[in-house]
Amino acid sequence: MQLDKIEEIVALNNSAVFTTFRRSGAAQMSIVTVGVLNNGVAFTISPGSAKLGNLRRNPHCSLMVSRSDWRDYAVLEGRAQVLSPDSTPIEELRLILREVYRAGSGKEHPDWEEFDQAVKEDRRSAIIVVPDHIYYGNAG
Repeated sequence: MQLDKIEEIVALNNSAVFTTFRRSGAAQMSIVTVGVLNNGVAFTISPGSAKLGNLRRNPHCSLMVSRSDWRDYAVLEGRAQVLSPDSTPIEELRLILREVYRAGSGKEHPDWEEFDQAVKEDRRSAIIVVPDHIYYGNAG
């Protein structure tokens, strides 16, 4: 799926609204820092978050990215790929977490060894939202 327009929006504002679904079916939303990576939009999360628990139970999710003035926006609906310390080989996870950092920040980390140690100690997971459907809007 083409992510060109998503890349344009994320280049201007890398904050997004991420929605997962609670056991009751109610939406659980949070703000995440994202970057376009491979065939989706990626970010990292900590192990105790409601987002991670919801995704493990139900990988369906949505992610809205917008310009900082909220005028142009895109909503991705799809499934989350969860790459966690429990399910991903250590070296593969280390490299993907670096890629997520690069995608979200647009730059290299000043100390990759420090970064690797911090995300390992925090047991961070990488989430990649792979869209089944994307829709766009312009509120302006």
